[in-house]
Amino acid sequence: MKRLTLFACVFLMAAVSQAQLRPKVTCGDITVDLLNGTINGMKPNNGFAEFQKTVPCSTGSDPAGKCGAVIYYKDKDVAFYADRKYFEIGPHFKGKMTLRVLGAPRNILFKYLGNPKVKDALWDAYETQYGTLVLHYTAAGAAGRVKLIQMSTLGTDDLSLCE
Repeated sequence: MKRLTLFACVFLMAAVSQAQLRPKVTCGDITVDLLNGTINGMKPNNGFAEFQKTVPCSTGSDPAGKCGAVIYYKDKDVAFYADRKYFEIGPHFKGKMTLRVLGAPRNILFKYLGNPKVKDALWDAYETQYGTLVLHYTAAGAAGRVKLIQMSTLGTDDLSLCE
């Protein structure tokens, strides 16, 4: 009986000794700057490791996926495609945006962004100072609203988006 009691005490002491106070990593808001092509000050041509260090708290990553290296922030609806050098901001984005275009009607974007360089029924690609801004819409024509944003440091001729 003494051995059983001694074993139980040692087991409980070992379990308690593993408990430690660890500070929770604070992630803060993700800030998307559409006019400068950055997320938290980082451009999409920064490396995979550098971006992950600067913008912590990813919900997952795949250094060798079908679209190359990618870091996901699913709780904020953001993805960073490192090898293809672009960010993707989804319709459920949680964070700050310098120019709020998610949900904006297609026909009001001209005054902020000018004419798109490449135009399609469901998306427009704008040439910017940093590269390309691609906006995807819910419906064709003026009735469409922005549902997805892609920002890249590459030009429209070199851009390769993941399907």
